[in-house]
Amino acid sequence: MFVTGFFFILVTALVKYMGPRLPAAEAAFLRYAIGLVFLLPALGAMRSAQLNRRQWSLFGLRGVLHAFGVILWFFAMTRIPIAEVTAMNYLAPIYVTIGAAVFLGEKLALRRIIAVIMGLLGAAIILRPGFREVSTGHLAMLIAAVVFAGSYLLAKILADEVRPAIVVGMLSIFVTIGLAPFALPVWIQPTGMELLLLTGVAFFATAGHYTMTLALAAAPVTVTQPITFLQLIWATALGAVFFAEPLDVWVILGGSIILGSVVFITWREAILKRQITPISNATKV
Repeated sequence: MFVTGFFFILVTALVKYMGPRLPAAEAAFLRYAIGLVFLLPALGAMRSAQLNRRQWSLFGLRGVLHAFGVILWFFAMTRIPIAEVTAMNYLAPIYVTIGAAVFLGEKLALRRIIAVIMGLLGAAIILRPGFREVSTGHLAMLIAAVVFAGSYLLAKILADEVRPAIVVGMLSIFVTIGLAPFALPVWIQPTGMELLLLTGVAFFATAGHYTMTLALAAAPVTVTQPITFLQLIWATALGAVFFAEPLDVWVILGGSIILGSVVFITWREAILKRQITPISNATKV
């Protein structure tokens, strides 16, 4: 999840640099269409996969949800600061953690509940709801967070059943198909630079989804999701250094609270793992 966050921050930087000239639906479609090239090594595994009707349905549903969320994210990314997009995106992990407890039966220990609450508090401090104007970019991200939460929950279910390469590959295929009807009506000719930037977006995003799927297959969502809060620190620094987005005390305070919650839950999980001694017949599982 640490590596996933780094890849996704690179995606954010490239989209921000590209700007809003291309419609959000077209930019999102090109990102996923180009990303299909990076999935060629996984084509053999995808063709040999024995998927049942339920799994095909889950892949299709995830593709529809993710396509809608990606359009909203591309729209917001070019209209509000990077740190704000990243902070509002943390609503998705909050919804994922709650959804995992409600729908997947994962247990929420007190330390995880505290970490989630602190992370949400840190994001709220940065956004300061009620004390600032809410733009269309903010509204887009509010909706995108809910949509992405549904996509990530489906990813968790599928990651327990099929190989990570198949989960990533099916996402790219179904999202590309889902975005096409939205992209074609607003299509404008992309420049060479825009295509180059979107190629970079596709590469880092595909790599990020693959490493995220590996993490979801290795640990419960309630363990992996708090690590994504580290992205806010990187996003704030990126916006300040490369895009001249102003830093303020609220961003620093909120980011510190979020970072503290991540450090706490990671430390607690490490302590508990060292205290657990597996029974003899479980050591090879």
